[in-house]
Amino acid sequence: MTLPCVETETGANPRHAVLWLHGLGADGNDFAPIVPELAGAGLPPIRFVFPHAPVRPVTINGGMPMRAWYDLTGLELARRQDEAGMRASLAEIEALIAREVGRGIAPANLVLAGFSQGAAMALAGGLRHAARLAGIIALSGYLPLHEKLADERAPANADVPILIAHGSVDPVVPEPLGMHARDFLRSLGYPVEWKSYAMAHQVCAEEIADLRAWLAARFA
Repeated sequence: MTLPCVETETGANPRHAVLWLHGLGADGNDFAPIVPELAGAGLPPIRFVFPHAPVRPVTINGGMPMRAWYDLTGLELARRQDEAGMRASLAEIEALIAREVGRGIAPANLVLAGFSQGAAMALAGGLRHAARLAGIIALSGYLPLHEKLADERAPANADVPILIAHGSVDPVVPEPLGMHARDFLRSLGYPVEWKSYAMAHQVCAEEIADLRAWLAARFA
């Protein structure tokens, strides 16, 4: 069984898909409202898939259960990582991609996207996926398990297009964490496009417009 999802198709018989992973404590409904702003002229029909992360106890939430791709034990996000939780979510992402392939979406027509904790998983999952993807979008996130990436990355996605975007005054995931992801991935040869916006831990109209243009280029 794959995770439950919110789905929106922008036209009939889509052959392109965006698999979008939400942030800590949110769910698949979080970004569904922006779909109309990402669709339209110049883009083919797209299936947007917004899965709900599993509910699990989260340490920085006092151990209370909430939707999360992995546990967070402290505010130093890139340290003391919940590798077991991340690995379990990587398997869930693989299952979701496989479901889309089974529904007629070629991996080369699928973008893996995420916000915050979801962005971390989009990077970790997309760079390890065995088949070439259309691209990876990481909004207000960081690169988890980076010390193992060189050994675990998939050759098929060695030059996958990556968009990393961040708020310059983000108090939740500080912008230097996004910059580190950018610089580390570039050091491994990945073509990373970087965008910074004068905002906190959120999205803005300018960012959505840039996302739309980036998707149009991937799905042209």
